[in-house]
Amino acid sequence: MKNLFFSMFFLLFLLFFFASISKAIIPCGTVDPKAAACVGFATGKAATPTPACCRGLQQLAQSVKTVDDKKAICRCLKAGAKSLGVQDRFLSKIPDACKIKVGFPVSTSTNCETLVY
Repeated sequence: MKNLFFSMFFLLFLLFFFASISKAIIPCGTVDPKAAACVGFATGKAATPTPACCRGLQQLAQSVKTVDDKKAICRCLKAGAKSLGVQDRFLSKIPDACKIKVGFPVSTSTNCETLVY
């Protein structure tokens, strides 16, 4: 569950970068499972993000269709990150480690409501 929330946070950032046009809003029930594999790295318990972490985040990024999708994913990930002990110093390394371009700083302090498409 902790892995899922952290992964969701990271995926939200990825989604912002890979956004495309659509009307659907992505629910936390979709975000959490895709981000779960990233918790070990984001909390400092693993040396690198797992391939499952990177795949899940890439899938989330590709599913973003609107700015509302980005904001929803961000909110899901932030909620999980708080409860899981995610550390920004590890979180911020995930985009480079997974070769994903996000387009903004990845942090637990990101204001999800200010994200733009």
